[in-house]
Amino acid sequence: MLETKDLILKKAVFEDWPDIYRNLWRHAESARYMLWRVTESEEAARDRMRRTLAYEQLHEYALFVYEKRSGQAVGFAGMRELEPGVWEESGVALGPDYVGRGYGGQILDALTQRAFSLGAREFQASCREQNQRSHRLILSRGFRPSGSEICVDDRNGEEYTLLHFRLPAPKAPGEAASDE
Repeated sequence: MLETKDLILKKAVFEDWPDIYRNLWRHAESARYMLWRVTESEEAARDRMRRTLAYEQLHEYALFVYEKRSGQAVGFAGMRELEPGVWEESGVALGPDYVGRGYGGQILDALTQRAFSLGAREFQASCREQNQRSHRLILSRGFRPSGSEICVDDRNGEEYTLLHFRLPAPKAPGEAASDE
């Protein structure tokens, strides 16, 4: 579990399906820059929740995002270790009613802090070039551009540019800063 000022990031429970369906999964604008499809019905949301719970069991840092004030599931976030010492965010999504509240920054900060506490020397993030909100958020957290690649969206076959960013671990007090 990770906690921020306004959020709790933790494993989902099946009973969260109505909240996550209402707040995130049914919104096309939330899926626009992601790799998942909109969930069309409550029955599909229940099925998706079962698959999500199975996925979460296999991935330690695949988490739902809960707003403290309301207690509702409002999004998801995750990270994974790519290689020893290098971690990356594996997706962050918030429902449209929860964007623009500073929650994205809180999530990205919580993920990077946890990775660095686990000994990461670098944390990576990415976003689609067209996703200007995510691009600005990543840069605002001190990440630096590290490249890009052309990808194909499996949902519609369209090409897009995926921008990559990296954030080196903070230097210990007295350690010289590098110009990486």
